[in-house]
Amino acid sequence: MGKIALMFESYKFTVVEKFLRYVTIDTQSNPESVTHPSTEKQKTLSKLLAKELFDMGVLDAHADEYGYVYATIPSNTNKDVPVICFCSHVDTAPDCSGTNVQPILHNEFDGSNIVLPLENSQIISVEQYPYLKEHIGFDIITASGDTLLGADDKSGVAEIMDMANYLVLHPEIKHGTIKILFTPDEEVGAGTAKLNLEKLGASVAYTLDGGEAGTLEDETFSADGVTITVNGVIAHPGYGKDKLVNAIKIVGEIAAALPLNEWSPETTDKREGFVHPVQMEGIAEKASISFIIRDFETAKLVEHEEKLKYIAENVLAKHPKATMTFEVKEQYRNMKEVLQHHPHITHYAEEAYNRAGLSVVKEPIRGGTDGSRLSFMGLPCPNIFSGMQAIHSKHEWIGVKDMKKAVEVLVHLVQVWEERS
Repeated sequence: MGKIALMFESYKFTVVEKFLRYVTIDTQSNPESVTHPSTEKQKTLSKLLAKELFDMGVLDAHADEYGYVYATIPSNTNKDVPVICFCSHVDTAPDCSGTNVQPILHNEFDGSNIVLPLENSQIISVEQYPYLKEHIGFDIITASGDTLLGADDKSGVAEIMDMANYLVLHPEIKHGTIKILFTPDEEVGAGTAKLNLEKLGASVAYTLDGGEAGTLEDETFSADGVTITVNGVIAHPGYGKDKLVNAIKIVGEIAAALPLNEWSPETTDKREGFVHPVQMEGIAEKASISFIIRDFETAKLVEHEEKLKYIAENVLAKHPKATMTFEVKEQYRNMKEVLQHHPHITHYAEEAYNRAGLSVVKEPIRGGTDGSRLSFMGLPCPNIFSGMQAIHSKHEWIGVKDMKKAVEVLVHLVQVWEERS
């Protein structure tokens, strides 16, 4: 471990200064948009990243018309090493404001409650977030109380950028060709919608879009979306007796008929799947309710959908004049279905973690990443931690030591691939 530590002993990490700069740029994506990217403001960060990479000496770095950033760090070895891509997304979630983010660097966190200054009701505590105990005596970063921080996933972006900086400054580190990819719209499920895989030219990838240091994820939910649309019967409400069938009330009945103590995000954990209503809209004549369906076993998605349809049909049976459509859309699939055929990709990451002094904690993601879609597009892609905590909320925070450790892992990982080739 001594030699490994010496690699970074004199290195001035840039990950924190980069992160603090990136989070102030509003890149919130929009699930209602039909454009790519869903918001033009994401391109502001994409263009900055391409410029910073170019200034660093990564001369092919550029942002395309859709907000993707492509860049190449050329191989410096005679070995035939597979081309590796590191990927993070520039957008932040629509769940919480990302406008005018004001990050705060808390030096040597002492374990006491953090009252966020712009909204005093927002208090971050060790009791609520036990992982904070691992950062007592170390620096952490939060937002100011009225926005999210943007660590999801600007921490991953900053870590990849610092890795690039390290490799440019240390040409003695042997590695194959490295591709850097920053994507828009991951948070709204369109992170790979306009990705040019041929242009990217990689054969394996790793996303940096995870939580605690040491976590390594090679399994995600499989996911579908379901929309139930109810067609009622409209009539003048003054003369609606025995004529009017209100579609809004019927979709409300469907929501009310869902189980209360199971089958939902608020009642499940670990490897349990769920059915989650996320949106209701409409008028008396026509209304809809949309769901996300999640499970680690893809086959179980059909079981969940059949159960949901049964519940909805039972409600519709009480309203014979109403009609219903039940639409299922595939969203993403469990990356494990692909990665299990390429175990070395995860094993190499585990070795890099160990070289960085970390014990590996493998756990499934109760969600998805760009890696889910990339894996099924032919680019096997597990997920590496970036340190983000309490994501999509005003309590979002991140530990500086986790961010630096992620940079170390990436540098070790490119060496592992070169050594094993």
